[in-house]
Amino acid sequence: MPFLPITKEEMEQRGWERPDFVLVTGDAYVDHPSFGTAIISRVLEHHGYTVCILPQPQTDADYRRFGTPRLAFLVNGGNIDPMVAHYTAAKRKRSQDAYSPGGKAGLRPDRATIVYCRAIRRLFGDVPLAIGGLEASLRRFAHYDYWDDAVRPSILFDSGADLLMYGMGERHIVEIARRLNEGEPIAALTDIRGTCYGVKACDFTPVSSAECPSFELVSAPTDSGKRQYAISCRIQQEEHDPVRGRTVIQRHGERILVQNPPSPPLSTEEMDEVYSLPYMRDYHPSYEAAGGVPGIEEVKFSVIHNRGCFGACNFCALAYHQGRQIACRSHDSVVREVETIAKMPDFKGYIHDVGGPTANFRQPSCKGQLKRGCCKDKKCLAPEMCPAVEVTHDDYLTLLRRLRQVPGVKKVFVRSGIRFDYLIADKDERFFKELIRHHVSGQLKVAPEHVSDRVLKYMGKPSFKVYEKFRQRFYELTKSDGKKQYLVPYLMSSHPGSTVNDAIKLAQFLKKEGLHPEQVQDFYPTPGTVSTCMFYTGLDPNTLQPVYVPRTPQEKAEQRALLQYYRPENRKLVLAALQKAGRHDLIGHGAGCLVAPDGPRPGTPPPAKRPNKNKFSRYSRKNKK
Repeated sequence: MPFLPITKEEMEQRGWERPDFVLVTGDAYVDHPSFGTAIISRVLEHHGYTVCILPQPQTDADYRRFGTPRLAFLVNGGNIDPMVAHYTAAKRKRSQDAYSPGGKAGLRPDRATIVYCRAIRRLFGDVPLAIGGLEASLRRFAHYDYWDDAVRPSILFDSGADLLMYGMGERHIVEIARRLNEGEPIAALTDIRGTCYGVKACDFTPVSSAECPSFELVSAPTDSGKRQYAISCRIQQEEHDPVRGRTVIQRHGERILVQNPPSPPLSTEEMDEVYSLPYMRDYHPSYEAAGGVPGIEEVKFSVIHNRGCFGACNFCALAYHQGRQIACRSHDSVVREVETIAKMPDFKGYIHDVGGPTANFRQPSCKGQLKRGCCKDKKCLAPEMCPAVEVTHDDYLTLLRRLRQVPGVKKVFVRSGIRFDYLIADKDERFFKELIRHHVSGQLKVAPEHVSDRVLKYMGKPSFKVYEKFRQRFYELTKSDGKKQYLVPYLMSSHPGSTVNDAIKLAQFLKKEGLHPEQVQDFYPTPGTVSTCMFYTGLDPNTLQPVYVPRTPQEKAEQRALLQYYRPENRKLVLAALQKAGRHDLIGHGAGCLVAPDGPRPGTPPPAKRPNKNKFSRYSRKNKK
């Protein structure tokens, strides 16, 4: 099956006068199941609808390329939030965009969904218009925008769209298409789970719902306004559950945003169907001259086997987007995809990843999760693992064993997130041992994030002692297997709750262990997370108690520099941080010192190679799934 049309000529070659849907996206067109545009367009095609893709439109002529679609325009900002694609955590412009042809920056606008929708409204009037994808999903309520340093209204109202799809959209896009095809106006589609719509306050019929404080209240830049914002965040997080979640409303002046309850996760059979569709597994050939689309390289020979994450870290938007319930594909479905990959002409025998948001989750956290939903007032794994969590890797281990036997496959690696606290809690070590023996490519990336238990609690992560237990066992098993493999810890600076003393403590740990991390993620306040709420309000939304927030660019730079204290260019920042904290004992030439008072000692080894400064944050790495 060829790529879907991205030009008028390709559309006419299929004999279409106009498509049923035009899907506008902030990414280049990549027909691979790691890209939301590919999945939604192929699902619609599978159900008999014609779809044209309009990637990264620049001019009015681009928007008019396919004419007015028969049913609707569909718009998304791309695989990651366009603002994250454009700017670092320090708000500096990135020089590259991995989801654009040739990695070129600037081919999508800031806040792409809003820009695209306003252009469509200007050119096509009241044509049905629905938005989805990560940008729309995480901005569905009034939300703090880090780049404006202000609270913006729901993207549904900001964009002028008729309907917003949040979460994973396969089920609701099919219902929307069916009802539009049967002649229902888009304004009548107010009862579809997993969607938001707007209504005039005078026309709103009260329903059993949870009401967030209004946009006017949460956007007030006052202590009271920030408290209302924290309350709003807590309500949104609590109700984001497909079993017990209620309708949630939020007033915006004379209009009301109505969020219907979340759509349940796909069944195994439904997931298998989605991933069996005829994806080309590559970028559109028109991008060849530009050098392709870099974003495909990480996923071209990888397989997604699950969705959702009951880990639900506070800084990660995944649980708010995909949900805390786990959805999985069958073994046969994953094996068939790997068999397809093995026949690709440029496949070298290595499956780069068999994962998802959290690679080693293939079942609900507990039996009660399916019956009564996720717990409203506590998390499954942090700060301590709930006694009801059922820990097993049997199903995942069986899957990996099957994949190792696929003809043409030399190695099957696991590179996406392994939840180490869940792994070390498994009393059966068969998976742990086989992970080390067969599925680690020299380095295993894990995410302890910090060493301070107080900071970890604000992150929604377990105690550092859990990581130390995991690390010790990893190296014991690695040694017993005769391998030289290493853990690469992801670490985060400047998260809410982290003081300069916490950052110093983390730097001392790195010094003691002889670790020179090449990648350190400065906390990035992206929409839709609990941690972003803490950053903006200075309050923990679950308790409404104050949280210390490293907010100024200077302090954030100092905390980040401490984690890479060994770099000569960081010396002044590290000195400033140590002096402010009164830690003069760490300035000198002693074994435990972090920085010399007069520069590096003679003979100091050169620092590790600098990472690519255009690397995307953890936010983009996870949500591109």
